[in-house]
Amino acid sequence: MTHRLVVLTLFALSLFAGPGAPAQGLRISPGGPARADGVLQADYIVAVVNSEPITHGEVLRDSQRLMQQLAQQNRPLPDSQEVSRQVLESLINQKVQLQFAKESGIRVDDAAIDQAVQNIARQNQLDVAELERRVVAGGLSVGQFRAQLRDQLMLTRLREREVDSQVRVSDLDVDRYILEQQNSADPATHQINLAQILIAVPENATSEQTAALETKARNALARARAGEDFAALAQQFSNAPERANGGQLGLRSSDRYPPLFVDATRHLAVGGISDVLRSPAGFHILKVIEKTNPAMPSAMVTQTRARHILLHVNAQRSEAAARQQLTAFRKRIVSEQANFATLARDFSEDASATKGGDLGWASPGMFVPEFEAALEALAPGDLSEPVVSRFGVHLVQVMERRQVQRSERERREMVRAALREKKLEEMYLNWAQELRARAYVEMRAPPK
Repeated sequence: MTHRLVVLTLFALSLFAGPGAPAQGLRISPGGPARADGVLQADYIVAVVNSEPITHGEVLRDSQRLMQQLAQQNRPLPDSQEVSRQVLESLINQKVQLQFAKESGIRVDDAAIDQAVQNIARQNQLDVAELERRVVAGGLSVGQFRAQLRDQLMLTRLREREVDSQVRVSDLDVDRYILEQQNSADPATHQINLAQILIAVPENATSEQTAALETKARNALARARAGEDFAALAQQFSNAPERANGGQLGLRSSDRYPPLFVDATRHLAVGGISDVLRSPAGFHILKVIEKTNPAMPSAMVTQTRARHILLHVNAQRSEAAARQQLTAFRKRIVSEQANFATLARDFSEDASATKGGDLGWASPGMFVPEFEAALEALAPGDLSEPVVSRFGVHLVQVMERRQVQRSERERREMVRAALREKKLEEMYLNWAQELRARAYVEMRAPPK
């Protein structure tokens, strides 16, 4: 399943998942005629797209969903008329694209919808029966929900064919982007973390006192450049409040540092130490702890080493049975009645079983989202509750974490992926606008 399809199917789930459901989303109000001041109003057509109507009821229904979703996320609610206008525009674009998809021969069979339903259920740790129960409780029939999924799958396949397959990112594109970011003069686009040693100079200090304090600063600088620990020197010499934190001022954009600090460290690499600087506050020594450009991939990445026990869900074992078995394993491991690696070798249905379930070191993005979310929630040594993924049910333990330097090739591939995503968005917007421009759209005023 592509990234776009995951997003679409999760959005579909948000249409019926209420507060407290595994995926926080939005509870559907049953569709039908709108009410105003308690009086039932007849539905009416607000737009016609190539002879297919869009009704006021459809716009009202989707507007309510959107407003409820924003409220659940504690986000400010926009003007209701603006929401209705945007929802109508979205419905028009969707109808135009669905019509084009059908005319182009794109079809989605029942097996693909069944698979999408199963994926949604697994990603939200539900079985299909519970998923369908929530759909109905939210105001949709199962048939309507499957029809929505069919439309979304059709739109995804259309976009993959018409847009995604056309996007290319060359090595020259990657080189140009990296060069632009490196040569950017905008301080707001760069972030730095500096540590400082401040030898404060009193406002009314004599020239002799000032000279003595400068000598003290230069002594601290010599020791720092000789390899002594900068944090320890900061605690010993610095008069700044952040001395207890090794003198670190924190990662922030360059424009939030004094120009004196930025100019003095502009050409220093990470780990570099400035000369003694003079300011009205006193004498400063700066060390570059970190330099980042938010528009560029970080040079460092946090890797996780984890192990798991995987039980497949099939005709012989239900998801509930797999959960129950792994819960029993968890209790035995926590009470030290069993060893994780031994249980993994004996019971796990994954290739890692022979290694005691050890998955090795993994960078972010290497596992499916539902498994990765479980990893992120665990500290080293922690043992998860049973975790449902598209592969089955897992018992997961994080063994350790580490910071490693990304290779140049890895950073280039991350830039390539970011540029591809940007091109995809731009090309999709242009394509959607062109498709809309070729369609016949008639807007209709509400009845008197």
